[in-house]
Amino acid sequence: MMKAIKFSAVLAIAALATGCASTSDLDALDARVSSLEGKVSSASADAASAKASAADAAAKAAEASSAARAAQRAAEETNKKLDNMYKHAKAK
Repeated sequence: MMKAIKFSAVLAIAALATGCASTSDLDALDARVSSLEGKVSSASADAASAKASAADAAAKAAEASSAARAAQRAAEETNKKLDNMYKHAKAK
């Protein structure tokens, strides 16, 4: 039993000695975390900007589509009027 306690104590000391991080390790980790937070914030801002640009592009595309449909209708109406004028002139 005494050997088991001594062995457990040695294992515990070894685990603590190898598992602990030094202050410089923690400072380095904190610096990395801060750097990553800045990069995440920048990426988030870029994504928000891209989303706004995409929404603006979609709105402009919808406007262009509407204008194209209106131009198509106007062209069809003009074509009908010209056809009617041609038929009327031909009939005279």
